[in-house]
Amino acid sequence: MESWEGVRDDSDIQFAPVEIEPTPPPEPNAIEQALNAFFGFLGEVLSPVGALIAGIWPVLQWVLLALLAAFIIYMLVNTIGPVGLRKRDARKDRAAAGEPEWAPSRSESLALLEDADRLAAEGRYDEATHLLLQRSVGQIAAAKPDWVEPSSTARELAALPALSEAARGAFGAISERVERSLFALRKLDQNDWVAARAAYTDFALVKIGEAA
Repeated sequence: MESWEGVRDDSDIQFAPVEIEPTPPPEPNAIEQALNAFFGFLGEVLSPVGALIAGIWPVLQWVLLALLAAFIIYMLVNTIGPVGLRKRDARKDRAAAGEPEWAPSRSESLALLEDADRLAAEGRYDEATHLLLQRSVGQIAAAKPDWVEPSSTARELAALPALSEAARGAFGAISERVERSLFALRKLDQNDWVAARAAYTDFALVKIGEAA
């Protein structure tokens, strides 16, 4: 007991609760003040716009839906309607006029096969087959930009009349497997890769041999 009273009487030991003065928040610097002023001004300017949109939203939503429907109709007409048919007919006319058949260059073909073979060697057959199609479409778009529309699908590109029969057969075989991989959710196996690679080489390397 005496030892406890001795501790309590020791003035070097603090037993009373310590009151900590609250620290006032720091004053904003010049940049923070400028940003606060800017956002405050922006809120005042845009608040009437927000109120206006909220007031006309029942009508505005139908206007936006109508614009979306018009865009979809435009894309359909441009792809499968009269406009799309005229474009396809123009491509047929160019092919009938004796325009040289397109084929990738030797360096492009060999580089593509090297990259795709590397993926296939790792068992990544889906990626290897998709690379064949993706890089080939890019080669067509770079060499013949008027053949490729932004909305063109792989199947449409595989059926381009301007392409040679060998090219259409190759891209058809490759795109069919890529679509199966993407949409049927079935992974491609080695047989799929071998078939896709053979289709590409039968087209591209034969052309290389003819041009050599």
